Amino acid sequence: ALIYPNYYQVGMSNLGFQVVYGILNENPAIVAERVFLPEQEELLLYRRTNQALLSLESQTPLLKFDFLAFSLSFENDYPNILTIFDLSKIPLTCKDRGENYPLIIAGGVTTFMNPEPLASFIDCFLIGEGEVIVKKFFETYLDFQLSTSNKEEILRVLASEVEGVYCPSLYKVTYKEDGSIGSFTPLIPSIPSKVKAVKQVPFKGPLCQSKIITPSTEFSDTILVELNRGCGAGCRFCAAGYVYRPPRFIEEEKIFSSFKDILEENTRIGLISPSATDVPWIEGLTNSILERGGDFSVSSFRADSLTKGLLENIKKSSQKTLTFAPEAGSERLRMAINKKLTT
Repeated sequence: ALIYPNYYQVGMSNLGFQVVYGILNENPAIVAERVFLPEQEELLLYRRTNQALLSLESQTPLLKFDFLAFSLSFENDYPNILTIFDLSKIPLTCKDRGENYPLIIAGGVTTFMNPEPLASFIDCFLIGEGEVIVKKFFETYLDFQLSTSNKEEILRVLASEVEGVYCPSLYKVTYKEDGSIGSFTPLIPSIPSKVKAVKQVPFKGPLCQSKIITPSTEFSDTILVELNRGCGAGCRFCAAGYVYRPPRFIEEEKIFSSFKDILEENTRIGLISPSATDVPWIEGLTNSILERGGDFSVSSFRADSLTKGLLENIKKSSQKTLTFAPEAGSERLRMAINKKLTT
């Protein structure tokens, strides 16, 4: 069960969630079904009827799955994880779950930054970019699962053989008086003393794009496509500039070739990038989309690298608003947060 701990409309607007859904279902040995936090009226109905939370595709109770995999993009969604456990009749903490419960795993940008707030609730974190770690994780599990059903032994194998896997139960963590980590010690010799985030460097693809197009999302009837990953600006308040280092671009030829196929079936494309104006060929790409009768929107860009040509193309698209964010009211503060914009 692939779970987004927020409403359907929010989860299906998340490109990372959709990409992982596609990766899992490409494997003929895996069936991945989606699960979302019920909206308020539906949530009250679940509570009133004492009905266990069900998956979207086959209406299967979550207790019936081998894995519950959470896609985590925002720390504000953490309480929703516990709500989903409660609705699914699953004990909240790892120590209270026996062998008969699914393995609880989690990945996403917030696990890059700091998985520890969830360490008591999640059996296993996948620290890294989904295209790299998800496939390896489940291939290793499928190879090993026939030899044992013991949850602890499975976690040991995954943590030992798959780079980027962090199982909190296999480490001893101590904290200082101020709450910061004092020590982080593996309990078995075969697992790493430091878990390294796994990344695709260089960024070869495949192209990350929406797998399911639905009107019931924040980006109605729009196919989302990732242009690049990471940002070289390093603004101190922005996770993308740090956890996704180094900045990487998909090959220009691969992007242009893919967009020809995309525009045969979809007319509107959402260009996903930490800063689209840093993409060297963004102006040519938006020209090509418009020339082929398509439409586009841009997720984010920097004011100091916005070109006149791109601005003209945005005017021709259906995008109605642009947001420029200096982030701080004085040049001194902008320099302090590494937002190097000046007047």
